[in-house]
Amino acid sequence: MLTTEALRAHLVGARLAGTVATSREESLRRYRLFAARDPRVLLGIDPEGAWGQRELIELMADRCGVSADSRLVSGQDVIDPERTLAALDAFAERLAEAAGRRAPVLLGTGHPHRLLGFYGALADALSAAGCAVLTPAQGRRVDITTRFGLRTYNLDYVRGVALVRTPDVERPGCEPGAHTHSPLPVRTVLAACAEAGGPLPELVIGDHGWVCGAGQLGFEAIGPADTDDPALFVGEAEGSVAVAVPLDDGVRSDYYLPLTRYVLNRACLSQ
Repeated sequence: MLTTEALRAHLVGARLAGTVATSREESLRRYRLFAARDPRVLLGIDPEGAWGQRELIELMADRCGVSADSRLVSGQDVIDPERTLAALDAFAERLAEAAGRRAPVLLGTGHPHRLLGFYGALADALSAAGCAVLTPAQGRRVDITTRFGLRTYNLDYVRGVALVRTPDVERPGCEPGAHTHSPLPVRTVLAACAEAGGPLPELVIGDHGWVCGAGQLGFEAIGPADTDDPALFVGEAEGSVAVAVPLDDGVRSDYYLPLTRYVLNRACLSQ
C-alpha cells in the first residue's frame, strides 16, 4: 500500500507538485485571458463572480499554493503537495461514494497522451464495483475552434475513457488522441445520453473542458488541473466543480501510476 509520505515524496520527485514545469509567465497570461472571459481558458464554465487577475492569483495561491505575490512575474510555478494530497483524498471520497451506489459514470480526457492510463484504471475499478461506465456518441463528429482555425474531430473511447481523434488517422487506436481544452466533446456526449433516454452520469471524471463543461451543466465533476488552468479552481470555488486536484498534468504518463494506486486504495477500490 502506498503511504501518504511515499506519495508526497513521489509528487515532489516527479514534479507533479513542488516546483513544476509550468512557468509563472504562462499562468499569469492565462489568468489575464480568464479575467477577459476568453472562452479558450474558461473551459466551459460561466463564472458568477468578477474574477480579475488579482482575485485569480489569490484563489490559485489558496487552492494550489502558487505565490500570492502579484509582483512575481517569472520563474516556475509551485504546487503545495499538501494541497494535492488533500484534494486526492477528496477525489477518492467521491469515487467511493459513486462506487457505493453503483452510479453511472463518465470519464473523458483532453490529455490522452499523459492521463489516459490514469483514467483507464479508474474506469476499470469502477466497472468492477458495478458502475456503468458510459460510452455514448462513439464516432460522433465534434467541430472545435483551435488556434489553427476550425478543426473536426471524432469522439472515441479507449478503456472506457472518452477522447477525440482527428478523422484522418489511418489506424484508429494506434495513436492516443488529440489534446483539447474544449467543453464541446462533453456537451456532445451528454446530449447523446439525453437523446437516448439515459442513463445520465452521476459522476464525471476528467480534465479541462470535460470537467468544466459537465460541471456547468449541473453534473458532479472531478479532476486534476495545472496552475495555468484556473477554470477548474474557479468552478470549485463557485460550486460547479466538485473537486479540482492541483498537479502538473503534463508529465510522463507512468508518473501518474502511484496516484492511481493511492486514490483507488483510499476509495477501497483496489483490485
